[in-house]
Amino acid sequence: MTIAIETRGLTRVHGETRALDDVTLQIRENAITGLLGRNGAGKTTFMSLATAQDRPTSGEVRVFGERPFEHADVLERLCFIRDNQRYPDDYTLKHTLRAARTFYPNWDQALADELVSTFRIPAKTVVKKFSRGQFSALGIVLGLASRAPLTFFDEPYLGLDATARMHFYEVLLRDFQQHPRTIVLSTHLISEMDRLLERVVILERGRVVQDADVDELRGLAHQVSGRAAAAERYAEGRKVLSSHRVGALASLVIEGRVTEADRAAAAAADLDLGTVGLQDLVAAYGQGEPGEARPGTADHENELVREETRS
Repeated sequence: MTIAIETRGLTRVHGETRALDDVTLQIRENAITGLLGRNGAGKTTFMSLATAQDRPTSGEVRVFGERPFEHADVLERLCFIRDNQRYPDDYTLKHTLRAARTFYPNWDQALADELVSTFRIPAKTVVKKFSRGQFSALGIVLGLASRAPLTFFDEPYLGLDATARMHFYEVLLRDFQQHPRTIVLSTHLISEMDRLLERVVILERGRVVQDADVDELRGLAHQVSGRAAAAERYAEGRKVLSSHRVGALASLVIEGRVTEADRAAAAAADLDLGTVGLQDLVAAYGQGEPGEARPGTADHENELVREETRS
């Protein structure tokens, strides 16, 4: 297995905030990796450090075996599409694509033209006057058509309606299969994008709480629900990732795969056992201490979609 990104003890502190805290991980080459977690979990900070747009407070990051900061051979192999990408004030679509052709050695103009047409990006409007959706679509064009060996997408779908997002996923998967490369993307729309992901890194408060193949994460945790007292007895000695209680009823997400003994214990206590998908697993890790009131990923995701489609 070839490693595209490797970090050891990577830490970034802003004032009193530890945006990344002792992160050690490897991201393998020629795979699509999801960088998941709540807002403020450290996802953008990680990508900024890996692309040399920021420096760590301590620890190190290596990209293709080298420290990326001021390393031209590494930097020309990277493409980082931020959710707040900036362009010169007078840039139109033509100027942006022309600059990209110059900057990215593997640039594919045919793919760029296809995506511009698919997303209906205006040719004469200056980029700074684009809608949120048009701005995101332009970032998708640049990220995919760059064919950079290592491409980062930081929430690339903001403002896009469901149809446009589906176009993005389809073209990303098609082009990745034809031209394998390393893609790292952060997203809150986990239920939409989990079919694209091969591996997932879940960050919470600057720390890695999971780093595994998607198939390994499916079934990694389970949910138990029913009378609160019975659910709490079932959870004794287990790692509870999240807990919700309404009156005498409770629902707990518990780390660990369900065994036959678990099924028997749940049945005897009149408890229901359920599976936990990737979206709910991320929400559980992001809840914090059991019982702490935080929105679940599903509710956040639905609100995000409503907000973006109004843009």
